[in-house]
Amino acid sequence: MVIAWWAALLGLLLAIGLILFKVNPVYALIFGAIIGCLVGGMSLVQTTDVIVKGSSGVMGTIIRVIAAGVLAGVMMESGAANVIASNIVNHFSDRLAILALALSTMILTAVGIFIPVAVLIVAPIALEVGQKMHYSKLSLLVALSGGGKAGNIISPNPNTIAAAKGFNVELSKVMIADFIPAVVGLIVTVLLATLIKNKGSFVSPTKKFESKEEKDLPSLKTAIITPLVAVVLLLITPIGEVLNIKALSSFNLDAMYILPIAGLIGTLAMGQGKKFLSYMTNGLARMTDVVMILIGAGAIAGLVSASNLPQKVVEIVQVSGISGTFLAPIAGILMAAATASTSTGVILASNSFSKSIMEFGISGTGAAAMVHTGATVIDQLPHGNYFHVTAKAVDMQFKERMTVVFWEMLVGLSMTIVATLMYGNLF
Repeated sequence: MVIAWWAALLGLLLAIGLILFKVNPVYALIFGAIIGCLVGGMSLVQTTDVIVKGSSGVMGTIIRVIAAGVLAGVMMESGAANVIASNIVNHFSDRLAILALALSTMILTAVGIFIPVAVLIVAPIALEVGQKMHYSKLSLLVALSGGGKAGNIISPNPNTIAAAKGFNVELSKVMIADFIPAVVGLIVTVLLATLIKNKGSFVSPTKKFESKEEKDLPSLKTAIITPLVAVVLLLITPIGEVLNIKALSSFNLDAMYILPIAGLIGTLAMGQGKKFLSYMTNGLARMTDVVMILIGAGAIAGLVSASNLPQKVVEIVQVSGISGTFLAPIAGILMAAATASTSTGVILASNSFSKSIMEFGISGTGAAAMVHTGATVIDQLPHGNYFHVTAKAVDMQFKERMTVVFWEMLVGLSMTIVATLMYGNLF
């Protein structure tokens, strides 16, 4: 049985509405999927089948996200992430402070740290810089958030894993495809943050910053081993394909293995082998919310996939006369905005519209890149946790935090435009 498009749309809108009213996103997504199925004429048994099938469709992503928890746990719990961020900022001159801050969050997210956590790590450093250089909080948060967005699209984070899985391509290929858009995003971030450095509120000149205890932190040389091992292992296969070296191109080790291996090697290199089990436990705990969200997103994606909504969207695109290429970034933008989450937006867009997007002759890697970058445009809205976590990180009030959304949108939009020009077969 095929569910009518309007029933699927009703279920999706209901889920979004519930999220806006602060209902737990997991329950909101599942409830929206159930209502959409029932209103569309399905029985309770058929509805259960759709929900289970949709949720099971994201299990590959979930397994890889859980594996990523090992790497994230090692980087955050060992202090390696803090060491990397501090060293980046300290090695830049005051004149390049904004670039240093943006680059710090970009690199932290690129090596597997969640973007809100990356902002939290660099925020104290940014506030000190802002106080010293008299830069506004608006400028500081744009630098942190924009840099984080740029790093987020080239990282082994849940959103990149979801984009790769949604279009059945290797994680490393999506990371490579998003590299140039990410560099453009970094450049745009620095330009925008510099442009508005005198706008908005400023860090209080009397604010005191606590000095951090550094005796238990790893050295920079050992701190970078975890991300370095992960990147090298992820790039072996793509490099082998480019150089036509069969031994490398057939390596094909999945991220499910690579990320935990990198975490273990990095832990041993830092001399923290005895703490590896606790790093794993804490890393998994940090992934729990993401995994639950993915299950909910899978449920609503199951509803959309069981309906003719994707076909209706394709018909609208064809009738409007615009290139079908734009379906990929538009799907990413709308789904991420609806859920205020990059990962959830990518899951919904790729699982629900992948077949329709591919019908326009776009490669899987290109489609994944466009959906992925599109999901960074307006995923920082108030009904998501990122908005509030980042506001608290720099002690910013709600009204001023809303002004940051516009500048963040420009960063995401710049990356989306570049990705669409590169992979959209527009010429």
